[in-house]
Amino acid sequence: MAKLLPLQSFSLQETEDGYRLLVSAIGGESIYVSITADQMDDIIDSLENAIGGEAEGEEDDGEF
Repeated sequence: MAKLLPLQSFSLQETEDGYRLLVSAIGGESIYVSITADQMDDIIDSLENAIGGEAEGEEDDGEF
């Protein structure tokens, strides 16, 4: 199992095939990860769900 380290920084660059993500951890090494466009969509959806955002196609009606 991979060791869990705190995030130090990340950067994202678009490539011909999708994206290149650089992740750096405090006290650890940096790694590059290749991400397809479909995987990026999945990451975005997961982040929106994690912060309670709306799914694509849903609208906020302004009511609480």
